[in-house]
Amino acid sequence: MMDWTDRHCRFFHRLMTRRALLYTEMVTADAVLFGPRDRLLGFNAEEHPIALQLGGSDARKLAEAAAIGEGYGYDEINLNVGCPSDRVQDGRFGACLMAEPQLVADLVAAMQARVRVPVTVKCRIGIDDQDSEADFEGFITTVAAAGCTRFMVHARKAWLKGLSPKENREIPPLDYDRVHRLKAAHPELTIILNGGLASVSDGLGHLTDLDGMALGRAAYQTPYILNIVDRDVFGEADTRRSRREVLEALIPYAERHLAAGGRLNNIVRHVLGLYHGQPRARAFRRFLSDHAPRDSAGIDVLKTAITVVEGESRREAAE
Repeated sequence: MMDWTDRHCRFFHRLMTRRALLYTEMVTADAVLFGPRDRLLGFNAEEHPIALQLGGSDARKLAEAAAIGEGYGYDEINLNVGCPSDRVQDGRFGACLMAEPQLVADLVAAMQARVRVPVTVKCRIGIDDQDSEADFEGFITTVAAAGCTRFMVHARKAWLKGLSPKENREIPPLDYDRVHRLKAAHPELTIILNGGLASVSDGLGHLTDLDGMALGRAAYQTPYILNIVDRDVFGEADTRRSRREVLEALIPYAERHLAAGGRLNNIVRHVLGLYHGQPRARAFRRFLSDHAPRDSAGIDVLKTAITVVEGESRREAAE
């Protein structure tokens, strides 16, 4: 998610799940080719497995950007064909590309010709008046014919005009059944469900038929839900950390960031929802919001925040 899932957010999330695939913010091909590449693409080794999400509509530029991303060590290259914002449409990428299935297929083919890692697509179930089952089927089969076998499907259509990005996440109704029918018709494809999932448990019921779930804003706003992913989704032994243990594990990373000249708030802004629904969560958020943005903020701010929410002697049992 743009401006949210940066490398600091991803490192924090990785402290709660070793197995979930993490995605970068959407980065345009032009930004990769001509922008501050290390700042845009750099990540920590602990973030693996990690996918680079690209935006664009020029096959040559996307292929080169994908190759650069693979060179940085990304495990997957994902083409965003789901974002409906005006800014994205003006650049002729995101959800508006669903109106051009053959172009998307050509983009995927160009990227696949340059990289060995999987090239995947994130899309909607339709856009504007191109939202019938036949339209959706046509888009998927056209892109799959180019060699894409993995689709992350936001189970809502997008209105490209008249709705804001926020409204496009809320007003068009969810149609999970359409995604299930897609999988039934194409068992050879890997289909990941996205949209409206507020928790891991919300998605578990879909995994009897589908191949995965994608948690976006829920994982950002209530990040502790990630703590059960390895156990409940991947069937691993229970290695959950308490919230306090998560923050304590984040301290060395924050110290390295500060020593390199970074600001504490670059990291701390991503942890505000860690205690969502817990006693003293508001005090935790208020303390960090008041103190972390200051130029002088040091690691003591994060350490003090732990005592604000936990108390010196209180130990939280993993839920």
